[in-house]
This record gives sequence, C-alpha cells and structure tokens, in this order.
Amino acid sequence: MSVRPQQPTPLALAIMLAFATPASALAQQTATLPAVTVSASALALGSDDMSTPVTVLEGEALVLARAATLGETLAGQPGITSSHFGAGASRPIIRGMDGPRVKVLSDGAEVQDASTISPDHAVAAEPMLSEQIEVLRGPSALAYGGGAVGGVVNVIDKKIPTRVPAKGVEGSAEVRANSAAREKAGAFEVTGGSGNIAVHAEGVKRDAKEYKVGSGWEGGSKVAGSYNKTDTGSVGVSWVGQRGFLGLAFTSQHAEYGLPGHNHEFESCHPHGAHLHCGGHDGHDHGAEEEHEHEHGSVPYVKLKSERWDVRGELRDPVPGFAKLRLRAAFTDYKHDEIEGTQIATTFKNKGHDARLEMEHHPVFGWRGVVGLQTSKRDFSALGEEAYVAPTVTKKHAAFLVEEYKLDQWRFEAGLRHEWQDIAVDSATLQDRSAKGTSISLGAVWKFAPQYSLGSTISRTHRLPSAEELYAHGVHMATATYELGNQNLGKETSNNIDLTLRKYAGATTFSASAYRNKVDNYIFGSTLDNHEGFQLIQYAQRDATFTGVEGQIRQQLNPMFGASVFGDYVRAKLADGGGNLPRIPAQRVGVKFDASWQAWSGVAEFYRVGKQDKVAAFETATPGYNMLNLSANYDTRIGTTPAQFYIKANNLTNELAYSHTSFIKNAAPLMGRNLTVGMRVTF
Repeated sequence: MSVRPQQPTPLALAIMLAFATPASALAQQTATLPAVTVSASALALGSDDMSTPVTVLEGEALVLARAATLGETLAGQPGITSSHFGAGASRPIIRGMDGPRVKVLSDGAEVQDASTISPDHAVAAEPMLSEQIEVLRGPSALAYGGGAVGGVVNVIDKKIPTRVPAKGVEGSAEVRANSAAREKAGAFEVTGGSGNIAVHAEGVKRDAKEYKVGSGWEGGSKVAGSYNKTDTGSVGVSWVGQRGFLGLAFTSQHAEYGLPGHNHEFESCHPHGAHLHCGGHDGHDHGAEEEHEHEHGSVPYVKLKSERWDVRGELRDPVPGFAKLRLRAAFTDYKHDEIEGTQIATTFKNKGHDARLEMEHHPVFGWRGVVGLQTSKRDFSALGEEAYVAPTVTKKHAAFLVEEYKLDQWRFEAGLRHEWQDIAVDSATLQDRSAKGTSISLGAVWKFAPQYSLGSTISRTHRLPSAEELYAHGVHMATATYELGNQNLGKETSNNIDLTLRKYAGATTFSASAYRNKVDNYIFGSTLDNHEGFQLIQYAQRDATFTGVEGQIRQQLNPMFGASVFGDYVRAKLADGGGNLPRIPAQRVGVKFDASWQAWSGVAEFYRVGKQDKVAAFETATPGYNMLNLSANYDTRIGTTPAQFYIKANNLTNELAYSHTSFIKNAAPLMGRNLTVGMRVTF
C-alpha cells in the first residue's frame, strides 16, 4: 500500500519512471541484504546458511507484527499458526504441532510457564519487549531438545546488556492502541552504562477490553471474557569486557485475562469406561446446574504472576582449542489462579530452572562445532476444582553436539543429543517414570548457483512423554474435556525429511519447502466420547504422518513496488486408516504487495484460509475465510530523535472467521475489523 503525499505530481512521475526502469537497471539497483544471524542456531549461522527454513522477525516487520501474545505475533508466517484461546493465551503452532513439541526460549533459555499443559495458559514472554524473534527447525534445534519436533521459537530481548552504549544511554519507547478491543499499550526500554558496567530497564503495560468479532456471529458482537491486562517489568546489569560479558536480570510479569467458553454445565460429567456419563442418573442434575449458575455468574478469568531470574554470559577464547563459551540459565517462580466469581477455583504453580553451557571449538580436521550440557527441573502442581494433574517434579539432563563442515559450495551439518528424564509423581496410585532418548540429525546446503541454495535435512528424534500425558485424570472445563493420562506411554520416534529451495538475493527471492515427518508411537489426545461438545479424551499412541509444503516468493517489480505470493499446507493422519489428527491447521494461500517511497512504506495483504473438513472423530469441520489487511509506516524525526509512526488495519471486510486449531473456536472467533495505530521513538 502506498500513502498519498501532499504533492501528487512527483509521486506520479516516480511511478512512471519506476515502471519504465529496464530490467538490467533494476537488477543493478536491487541490493543484496546481509543474512540475519540466527542466535538459536547454536553455530550462529546466517539465515541463508540454514539447511531448513528459518523465520526471523526484526525491525519494522517485527514492530508491525507484534500482538499481545506470541502465538498471534507469529501466526501470519508461512507454516506457523496459533492455538488462539481468546485474547490472553496463544502459543505458536508449527507445521501442525504444538504444546511440548514447540519449545519457546528467552534468548536460549527455556520459558518456564504452564502453556505446554493447556492452551488456556499464557506464554510468559512479552512480544512488545522483543528485539528479534526466530523460528527454526533442523539439526541446530537439537541443542534445545529432541522433543522439539515442531520447532523452536527464540525470543531475543535486551534485558541483559551485551555491550556498553557508545553514547552512554540508549533506548526506545512505544505506544499503541487498537479499535476492536479498545486496547491501549505502552512499552519502554533503556540501557545506560560507563566503563565496564551496563544497566538496563524495560517495561510494558497493556489494557485490552473484550474484542469484537466479524459480522454475523450468533454469539453477539463481542467475545465475553476476552479481555487482557498485562504488566511486565525487568531490570538487568552486566559486566562487559573485551572478551565477553556476564549479566543478571530480574523480570516480573502480572497478567489477568478471561477464559471464554468456560461452561460448568458439564462439570458433573465423568467417565464410565470409554463413555461419558453426565448429570444425575436420570440424565440430568438440575440442582448442581442451578448452584453453579448462581455461584459462577461471570466468565472465569486467570490471574497470573511470574518472577524470573536470568543469567547470561559469553567469553571468547576461554581456553586453548575453544573459540567461545556461552552460558544461559534461568530460574522461574510461576503461578496462576483460575478465578470464578470471587473464589479461586484452581491454582497452577510451576517452579523451574533451566541451565545450559556451550563451548564452541576451533576447527578440527575442518569441522567446527558446539558441545554442550543442559539441565532443567520443573516442580509443577495444580490444586483446586480442576486439579486434573497430580503434582509432579520433572528433571531433565542432556548432552549435545552440533558440527558443521564446509567444502566449496557445500555446507554439511550434524547434530546429536542424548536426554535423560525422571518424573516423580506425588500420588499413592501412580508410578514414577524414568526414560531416555537419543536424537540425531544430518543436513546439507548446496549453493549450486549465485544467489541460489538447496538445503535438505534428515533426522531421527525421540520425544519423551510429559507428566500431563502420563498422569492427567479429571475435568478441564476451559477446554471442555475430561482428560485421562496413560502410564503406559513410551517415547515417540520422529523420522523427518525436509527439502528447501531458496533464492536469497536479486529482484526475485523465494523460499519453498516440502517435508514429511513419520512419527512412530505419536502421542495424542484420542477422543473416546462426546456429550454436546464435552469430550472424553485419553492420551494414546499410534503411528502418524505429517506431510506438508510452505513457502513464499517475492518479486521486486521496480524500485518502489514489490509483490509476493505465499502459502502453506499440512496433512496429518494416523497410520493404517486410523483417521485424521485433531485441530490441524487448514491450508492457506495469499498475495502481498509492498511499497516504499522516501520515508513511507506500506503493505497490502490478502489471503484465503481454506475449509478444514479433514477432521478427527467427534471433531467438527471449520469453514474457510478471507482476510484483507493493510499497513503503513512513516519514518521521521521529532527534533533529533528518530521516530516511527505506523497504522495497520486487519480484517478490513469484518469477516467472521474461526480458527480450526482452537479448542474454543465456536465460543471465541477471531477478531473482526481492527485498526491499530502506534508510535515508536528510539534514542
């Protein structure tokens, strides 16, 4: 989208000259941008050197993409959707996989919250304080866990300074507001220092009301309980020397958000074998229903508190033979209450730590690599009405190795990881579990022509079952399910092949990927019975296959305009005619036009999400929808301070849209027409 300047004649002339530019001149004018360094790749590779697709959001693109949750921030990228649970909770879904199969990191250290346990639990990471967000798969992902079958999302922030500002103080501030949720949000970050000491402070405050949906929803114009209030603050300090840094930061996050679709009508439901029994023995339990109507008259909500300590450090040339030592460690004290009326119904607590130490060695016989150790502990408990998981302590330890070798136009990469897991459960009837698994991955990138590369990865990875999959037993009203764990679950074995063709420079650029992931003993929630939308789910294992494609191609039409086509598709089904897996994203295809003129830039985007009718047992189909989005950005100065003004309009046609990946898709459709305006200054 282009924005009309005050004097249209120069713009019209510029457009004419642009379209008249010969192709040879356009090729000369097209700059080759440096590849973005992917911090989470262990080897600090450029995005063009990765053997599998990598998504990196930074700068202006990140500012415009950022939403209240991490899932919604990334949901527009090829191959990525979100779990969408109202306005306060949303995790990324990568290639149809979510939960523990997608690991979320804060600059290399695991984000310790309760979001992998249930989609109504928020991710304790704040997109508005992110400097860069990376999404990757492949051999380098083994450095963070063999269970990250879907991928790794690494949120890079500035909470621990890695350098002392050259001019003493630097930072940024941002304010934004939107119309659909009447959201008001503000963020700041500032770093100061002198000598070898640098200090950083940052914060976010957000207040969003119940959001409006597209036209024609039978539930009304707004989603009841879809509000979101967030306060996040962090302070950090670092010692910075010529060979590296060592820093410490404390982060406090408070949030309150509603739980749309929470229904106590089915609270009395319980399993009889593989079937549900709901209400009294006559099929109804009027007394209990009336009691809860009186007691829980409003929509339940979550009150969240997370306190986190981070330690980060790097040292160049620590000992002979090694180029770098890297330390990442975090301790988190997480708690959230699910409140109904004035009473706390359930309290979830998670005290955990995650620590990893990496050493990058100098080339040995041409091989450069990273060897590392990782340890983590999660002390999780749920107390109250919906304590459907017994208290557990999960300990994990791992050793990993990632290596690369370059030969002419080839780059080879290999990853190896071994994990040990011990789960202690606080129950007289449940048994503790110990397991271990080994994961291996091999990849290659061939730059077969200038500006072109072909990458491929094959991997065999193990994912160990989580405590929730083993021990769940009880009603979970937020997702309208009764969950049954399975102590007989073994480890998953994922056999994946991935092929990616890229053109990374010139007037035409593209990235196209195809993959096939055959998972032996895939763990999933199998629906055994359904009562008016309330499901009886038992965790089970069965072989499954995920097959898909994703990609985008962009053409620089002239120095001012560019056009792109993008899309993704994933097909996930159980082996031997076992049917489809639940909540798999529908196919998506779209076009995008971008423009840049002087201080202005803009994007017009249209995409179609198809109907998803390849559904699992007891799952309903989801209709497709169209989405039209526009955005514009203006860079200027306020005095001597650089400033950025932006505006974006999403779902301009106010279409009623449902997310098939959501447990509450019918109770919480996607947001309707929404206008966001914002300003950001840097100093």
